Amino acid sequence: MAAARFLVSGRVQGVFFRASTREQAQRLGLSGHALNLDDGRVEVLAQGEEAAIEALASWLRKGPPMARVDWLERTDWEGQGASGFVIG
Repeated sequence: MAAARFLVSGRVQGVFFRASTREQAQRLGLSGHALNLDDGRVEVLAQGEEAAIEALASWLRKGPPMARVDWLERTDWEGQGASGFVIG
């Protein structure tokens, strides 16, 4: 099982980014979370099959229609057995 942490910058808060990310993650069978950060970015932790994480990464580069992604940073994450995908 693979896991990754993404930091997404741009117009990503207040545009249904987290909810849309959860929908994509659930379709891909991933667990983790999408959280707004105080600095305006969104943190996404995703755990599951590597191909599904890659598919999510590809989606995160664009995000939902109202979003504007300026920067996507990915780092490896030591998954902690997350269950489901939550937003906060």
